[in-house]
Amino acid sequence: MADVAAEKTGTAWRSRGGDRRSTRTLRLRTSAVLLTATVLAVLLVPPLVQLDQQAVDLAAKLEAPSLAHPFGTDDVGRDLLLRCVYGLRVSLLVGVAAALTATVVGTAVGAVAGALGGWVDRGVMRAVDTISSVPHLLLGIFIVAMFRPGVWPVVASVALTHWLSTARIVRAEVLSLRARPHIDAAVSGGASRWRVTVRHLLPGVLPQAALAAVLMVPHAMWHESALSFLGLGLPTHTASLGNLIQEARGSLLAGQWWPTLFPGLFIIVPTLAVAGLAGAWRERINPRRRSELML
Repeated sequence: MADVAAEKTGTAWRSRGGDRRSTRTLRLRTSAVLLTATVLAVLLVPPLVQLDQQAVDLAAKLEAPSLAHPFGTDDVGRDLLLRCVYGLRVSLLVGVAAALTATVVGTAVGAVAGALGGWVDRGVMRAVDTISSVPHLLLGIFIVAMFRPGVWPVVASVALTHWLSTARIVRAEVLSLRARPHIDAAVSGGASRWRVTVRHLLPGVLPQAALAAVLMVPHAMWHESALSFLGLGLPTHTASLGNLIQEARGSLLAGQWWPTLFPGLFIIVPTLAVAGLAGAWRERINPRRRSELML
């Protein structure tokens, strides 16, 4: 009886693991399709749709979605499909640039703190904790307010408020790597602290830093959209997703749903796609987490 019960339990676990693997596969494929569709829209829609995204046509303002305008038009008759695509371009530029900058800064700070240890580590992490105590959006507004509206002030604002989590992740990974036997062997062999950091510690933290950068892209896009929605990000004439949603508030109250829905989807869909792919990546670089999820 015990053997039969054990066999049934093992079969149930294998079935559960198979279901979860199939769910992860479906999630991965769906995320890849969504991300591919996003990239193709950014690359192909502008040359295929022979319209000027800034062209005003008051006779066609707030038209519902149709064959001529698949996403409808805004309150001055501009094609929303083109406006959303150009807005996504700007948001992706801000997201990628801010994520790369924040990752470089966070990796450098975290690696220095973890590698040097002692009072350097304590001082750096206290500074990180102090900056983290200020809400990101409030600090971002303060940084953007010092410059004229534009892409690069928003990139600087997002990057300077989002390197903190990367610094914590990299520091924790460096501290974990420092306890490995091969690091002790390198130090015992006479390797300098700089050589150990560059040759052994940094290569070990790069996968985690790269994952943090990927996950930061949609977060940076949301941050840029929030700043633009508040009127503190990109100039109002720039077709950013935050600006499009801000311009559509009056239309939504009047019953026109499409000027708000489609820019919102252009923010949500890339976020879900990147989150799904990053989750699969996290499970690949962390086998312990993957084995736990399969139980």
